[in-house]
Amino acid sequence: MSDPMIIRARVPASVKQVRHALTDPDTLRVWLAEHAEVELPGIYAFWGRSTPEGDAPHQRLLHADDRTVRFAWTLDGVETTTEFAVEEDGPDAAIVSVSQSHFDMQEALEDTNIRGVLQTYWYLAVANLVEHFEGRDLTPKPDFTSAELRAEVLIDASPAKVYASLIDSEKVSRWFGYPIEIEPRVGGRYSMGGFDAEGEPARILELEPDSKVSIDWGHNGVGTWELEGSGGKTRLTMVQSGFDRTPYAGWLGSISGLAELRRFNEMADWSPIWLS
Repeated sequence: MSDPMIIRARVPASVKQVRHALTDPDTLRVWLAEHAEVELPGIYAFWGRSTPEGDAPHQRLLHADDRTVRFAWTLDGVETTTEFAVEEDGPDAAIVSVSQSHFDMQEALEDTNIRGVLQTYWYLAVANLVEHFEGRDLTPKPDFTSAELRAEVLIDASPAKVYASLIDSEKVSRWFGYPIEIEPRVGGRYSMGGFDAEGEPARILELEPDSKVSIDWGHNGVGTWELEGSGGKTRLTMVQSGFDRTPYAGWLGSISGLAELRRFNEMADWSPIWLS
């Protein structure tokens, strides 16, 4: 088995507060899952529409202390291991880490089983944990029971500013946290990893300044951002359509990106929440 996938983020809360958010069922229902049940040291479970294979709880608690929660999580018949760890990062901040076994990037790219969503699932979950402590509206959670992929957020910035942060290579690379090169014209390339990366780049299908961007992602369908301005703010609607098999892994990556896109446009002193 390969090394576990690890995600780390800075959270504006104390270790005690973060530990509470990780183990209190009412708070888990806010930032993580539709349903949650926690009775330490025996039970740690979450399930529902926004959880992979969330028809019922599939977790089994392995360990819990003041800074760590570790549980087994059976997905597609395979028992994986997930661990939350929290460490101090100053008096009013903490670093939360998620370690996840049995994640394979090739499975994510090919959507061969539900474990392929684990990386982007945890990125979105941790982004919502941070937003919970920032007192911000949470980024929409996915619905694994539906093939309709649609999300909507309100951004406290003008459509022109938001539009620029969707088509400018430097801006997109900053908030997405990964090199992205874009030719901002209809038919232009939109390449994750840059134009020299392996694989066929996506192509821009539609560009309407300050209003709409559509991108052809190949077998993952067409992704569309629609922008509507009102009172200096922008309502951004994101839709994925035209796919044969629901691309949940890629969709969760797009949704989790919305969290940083909002922060990038709204915060004068923006810095990414993610740590290497």
